[in-house]
Amino acid sequence: MGDGREALAQIEALQPEVAVLDCELPGMAGAEVAAEIQRRGLPTRVLALSAYDDTRYLYRMWGAGALGYMLKSEAPGVLVAAVRAAARREPIWTAEQLTRVRRWQEAVEQQWQALTEREREVLALVAQGLSSKEIALLLCLTVRTVDFHVSHILEKLGVGSRLEAVVWAKDHGFVG
Repeated sequence: MGDGREALAQIEALQPEVAVLDCELPGMAGAEVAAEIQRRGLPTRVLALSAYDDTRYLYRMWGAGALGYMLKSEAPGVLVAAVRAAARREPIWTAEQLTRVRRWQEAVEQQWQALTEREREVLALVAQGLSSKEIALLLCLTVRTVDFHVSHILEKLGVGSRLEAVVWAKDHGFVG
């Protein structure tokens, strides 16, 4: 399969017991495909497969309902056993992976809670593609005040640009 949308179409058409999804599918990430499988109520169970032992990917796939997360470097027998376990609806998450997910979730929540309501509102408008001037007009603020809020958002989220802040908020489900 070439991309996430094609994978989803094939999963919907064929309804396999287990889909092994790469986290980095083009067009529609593996976590998005997994979440859509859940949303549509398809019977297919998802097993994530990645070249990266990255907590962000763990978090996204766990949140999307995947039964486990395996690295491409695993021995073939381990991967086959994981697929068989997924077919039996057995979660394959390790205690270490779940601890990392929980810590990541707590850290993300702390960052989000550090933002004021106004900063969240500004971030949502930035995510809609509005400029500081447009946000200022909409919220009856000065451009300088909007830029002040944006700089605090960047600092609190630990990112370097408006785009990174939007990606952070979208990745963590805080903006659509």
